[in-house]
Amino acid sequence: MNYLAHLYLSGEDEHVLVGNFIGDYVKGKQFQRYPLQVQSGILLHRQIDWFTDRHALVKDCGNRFRANYGRYAGIVTDVIFDHFLAARWTDYSAYQLRPFAKKVHATLLTNFALLPKRVKLFLPFIIQHKRLESYASLEGIHESLAIMGRRTSLPEEADFALEVLQRDYESIQQEFEAFFAELVDFVEANFEVYIQKPGRADTTKKASE
Repeated sequence: MNYLAHLYLSGEDEHVLVGNFIGDYVKGKQFQRYPLQVQSGILLHRQIDWFTDRHALVKDCGNRFRANYGRYAGIVTDVIFDHFLAARWTDYSAYQLRPFAKKVHATLLTNFALLPKRVKLFLPFIIQHKRLESYASLEGIHESLAIMGRRTSLPEEADFALEVLQRDYESIQQEFEAFFAELVDFVEANFEVYIQKPGRADTTKKASE
């Protein structure tokens, strides 16, 4: 999953959120250098990725992008799934997306010293350009993939990705919704994460209660 999904799946613990956000940039046993709750977030990130990478619906969606993205099709799927989470945010969260993003920004800045060097370099860009909120629009997704194509090893095929997304929008949305419901259940059932969904009034309540 991409940034927004990992942040959402962190629940209410800010240190778990930090760990989940930086999970891709902490390799092997390096997680042991961090405070315990940040360690929990890093390990949660790995389990989310494990669940996602093996899920049939995610593989089916990724196959749509394989012709132009090859082995990077899964990364494109992650970004596009963030679009559906952002676009339907109020179906999943009791918070509005803008306040949630601002809280995330504040949390990451408060814990800036803990962030890996690479994360410190791109975090200001994410904040300045409201990247988490931008996923809600097709233009935002296209821009994200275009930037990744210019700055990473991801092929520069943002136009192709957007074309496929627009063509198969309803089918991809259905795949996302079915998959993400299972992922949320997996996280809440196995990692003592409490996600503040619509209709849940008590933010201090634990998932295990």
